[in-house]
Amino acid sequence: MMDLVANYGKGLKLPTYHETRVTFLKKEVENMHFTLDKYKNEWKKIGCTLMSDGWTDNRERSITNFLVNSPKGTVFLKSIDTSDISKNAENLFQLLDSLVQEIGEKNVVQVVTDSASAYVLAGEKLMEKRRKIFWNPRVAHCIDLMLHDIGDLPVHANTIKKAKKITVFIYRHILVLDLMRKYTKGRELARQGVTRFATAYFTLKSIYQQKIRLRSMFASEEWAKSPYAKKSDVINVQLIVLSDPKFWPTIKFCLKCVIPLVKVLRLVDGDAKLAMGYIYEAMDRAKEQIRKNFNDAQRRYGPILRIIETR
Repeated sequence: MMDLVANYGKGLKLPTYHETRVTFLKKEVENMHFTLDKYKNEWKKIGCTLMSDGWTDNRERSITNFLVNSPKGTVFLKSIDTSDISKNAENLFQLLDSLVQEIGEKNVVQVVTDSASAYVLAGEKLMEKRRKIFWNPRVAHCIDLMLHDIGDLPVHANTIKKAKKITVFIYRHILVLDLMRKYTKGRELARQGVTRFATAYFTLKSIYQQKIRLRSMFASEEWAKSPYAKKSDVINVQLIVLSDPKFWPTIKFCLKCVIPLVKVLRLVDGDAKLAMGYIYEAMDRAKEQIRKNFNDAQRRYGPILRIIETR
């Protein structure tokens, strides 16, 4: 718009307050309805998916956006304050049912929400009432919950806790952070994942990749001369890196458990191509890879696969 204004040059007459809030706004609404009608016509021909996406605003309210997806694209439907109903399965069912009614039951093929227990029950109720509609959990959220459950296993929880001690210490002290970056040649330890729980495992992987460099740093003369080397709380971090006999093997063990799942998470979270057509095969391959990572030793991979199947 600014380019058009600049190209026009001097003499451009700006719209009045009334034209902006009445005339032009009315035209914009008409254009929006015209565009929306094109999407609705496609919904009638080939069907669509009702999707929900929850978030929390600055006032700590639980807000859920509802969108409709079809091959033509995704359309924002409405945003609803679900603070009072997000944990109640019956209320969520009534909400989802009303949205299906608004779109048209004949047009809706499936409903996709997160996999919180209340939404699971609401989805089951919806499928009982409307027999031709499928409910599915949002894949990224579902895999994130798998990672959360796996992260609660004692070996994983203890390993992540130790890794967090290392990263928190290093990133809270600028001199140590500079020294770490010198030894890792600018590589970071803290890594941001596509979801909250994936982040913990991305960081584990990064720490493991920098194992030799981190050990070299804490064993170096530069570290020995630093003001942090003799502090008691720092010595614990140093011992984890240099002397803990379980730390590095358990990182490797944890990564064998989750990296196949993280790959599926990246697949479904990207925008390169739609994942619905091959998500089930991708999960089967991930489970098979986890088995291979442990040479088919069921006592080692069994707890992981049980978590996956439960979710």
